[in-house]
Amino acid sequence: MAKNSGHAEFISEPITPEAGTFDTASMARGEPGLPTAFVWRERRYEVLRLLDCWKESVAENHAPTGEKYYRRRYFTVEVDTGQIMTIYAIRNKPSGSVKKGERWWLYTIQRDENGKAD
Repeated sequence: MAKNSGHAEFISEPITPEAGTFDTASMARGEPGLPTAFVWRERRYEVLRLLDCWKESVAENHAPTGEKYYRRRYFTVEVDTGQIMTIYAIRNKPSGSVKKGERWWLYTIQRDENGKAD
């Protein structure tokens, strides 16, 4: 079966990136650096390859100039279990919106038509 067939299961749970594994080149450009490993539900996942990435922007306080504020950076990755996951980093969280330290989140996991992880 081809990867990315089926559907994405919405997860929306915090993950803990492994310290010292961030992409420093991205960080030097002011972007979140994709970690090469993270922990979710007490299990470690290693990122094998980046499949896609994009950012989400929102209007800045209804500014008349129409300026956009970059809010999240999404990464679709293949991990060492063979699963396809989409994770994201919150650039600046609104005060009180999430717990301290919860900057990285697991957004979705790709599932096949039988509900199994791809």
